[in-house]
Amino acid sequence: MFAERVRCLRRSRELNQVQLARKLGVGKQSISNWENDNIMPSVEMLERAADFFGVTTDYLLGRNEDAGGGDMLDVTGLSREEIEHIRQLVRDLQGK
Repeated sequence: MFAERVRCLRRSRELNQVQLARKLGVGKQSISNWENDNIMPSVEMLERAADFFGVTTDYLLGRNEDAGGGDMLDVTGLSREEIEHIRQLVRDLQGK
């Protein structure tokens, strides 16, 4: 689940593996290994990735569908406030 979610989030930000690696302070090979499900990141890296993408660690690990949504939406270029507004709309539509 982690591999799939990191790949999807990276692509939604229109980043390649090298760009994401630079932003997280790791090597490109680490990103490749994560996305190919070869290794899991350290707890510190997991937290850093969650903070960067604006999701919870539980969402990245597949323990919580609600922290980032079950279906991925491309929110590239939107502000945090706009993204939160979209999340609230989805919660309202789901009756939560």
